[in-house]
Amino acid sequence: MKKSAILCVDDESIILDSLIEQLQKELGNNYIYETAESADEGLEVLEELVEEQIDVLIIVSDWLMPGIKGDEFLIKVHQRFPGIVKVMLTGQASQDAIDKAKEMADIHAVINKPWSEKELLETIKKGLAQ
Repeated sequence: MKKSAILCVDDESIILDSLIEQLQKELGNNYIYETAESADEGLEVLEELVEEQIDVLIIVSDWLMPGIKGDEFLIKVHQRFPGIVKVMLTGQASQDAIDKAKEMADIHAVINKPWSEKELLETIKKGLAQ
């Protein structure tokens, strides 16, 4: 059986820990959970997973990160892997950045920080159902 993964990208490790904890609690061991602390690292992890023939189903990415912002990261992901469901997590993205990500990265949802666990899990479950 082919393995599936969920990738979370944020420059704050405490955010990543919280995301993974909430996802694992709800979804259990049905998925591999990967993290990256920058967009560049996220692209590297994504490439490694693809090389290992692991399906990346969803990417949850922060918007405000050093280097490449989340909207640009998700656009790059979409150009190479349009089938991955993309969710942007933000507390500071401008409406222009959100609109750009919706148009150019086909993002599934935008979740505002601080997020509610219920909203996060509902968004991820809807994304997995696509």
